[in-house]
Amino acid sequence: MTIRVMLVDDQVLLRTGFRMVLAAQPDMEVVAEAGDGVEALQVLRSTPVDVVLMDVRMPKLDGVEATRRICAEPDPPKVLILTTFDLDEYAFSGLKAGASGFMLKDVPPADLLGAIRAVHSGDAVVAPSTTRRLLDRFAPMLPATGKEPQHKELERLTDREREVMVLVAQGLSNGEIAARLVLSEATVKTHVGRILTKLSLRDRVQVVVLAYETGLVRAGGHG
Repeated sequence: MTIRVMLVDDQVLLRTGFRMVLAAQPDMEVVAEAGDGVEALQVLRSTPVDVVLMDVRMPKLDGVEATRRICAEPDPPKVLILTTFDLDEYAFSGLKAGASGFMLKDVPPADLLGAIRAVHSGDAVVAPSTTRRLLDRFAPMLPATGKEPQHKELERLTDREREVMVLVAQGLSNGEIAARLVLSEATVKTHVGRILTKLSLRDRVQVVVLAYETGLVRAGGHG
C-alpha cells in the first residue's frame, strides 16, 4: 500500500529535498505540496492524503493552526510536524493541535521515513528523549494540580491501565513497557488501546499531553 504524502513548507528547496528522498521509496508517493497553511487546507479538499509533513513557521497560516484545522476535519490525514526550531512551545502546541509526531528537519532520512511509516500505521512519533525534554521544560507552564489527577475520565482506568499510561507518558515504547511490567507486547498494546478508547484520545501523543496536564506524570518524568 502506497503512503500518500503531502509536503507543506514555504521553502521550495526543502520541499524538493524531501520529495527526492520520498520518491526513492517504493511505498511512498508525494501527491501534493503547499507553501503555507492556507494553501495546504485548499489542496486537501480535493486531494486524498495519508500523511502531511508540516512546517511550523509559514506565512498566512502557521503550521500549528493549519494542523488544528486539518485534525478537526472528519477522517483527517496524519500530521507529522517538521521544524528547524527545537523550541518546546512549538512542539507542545503542535501536539495539542492534533499532530501525531514532531521531528526536526535535520533528522536523518532513514528516521524521517520510519516516522512517516509509523504515523501512517497509527503510531505516534515523538522520540522519548524529545518527549521528556519537551514536557519537563513545559510542565511548569501547565495548570497546577493537586496530588491526584483532576481529569475525571482517568477514574475509568484500571490500576494496570494507569500504570501503562504513566510509562507511555514517559516516552517508553510498547516493547519497553512490556519489559518493565513483565507483560507480552500484545498485552501492552491491548492496554494502550483501552486507554485511548476510555479517554477518547486519538493516539499516544494525546496520552502524553493528558498525563502531564492532569498531573498523572510530573516534571522529571515520574508518576
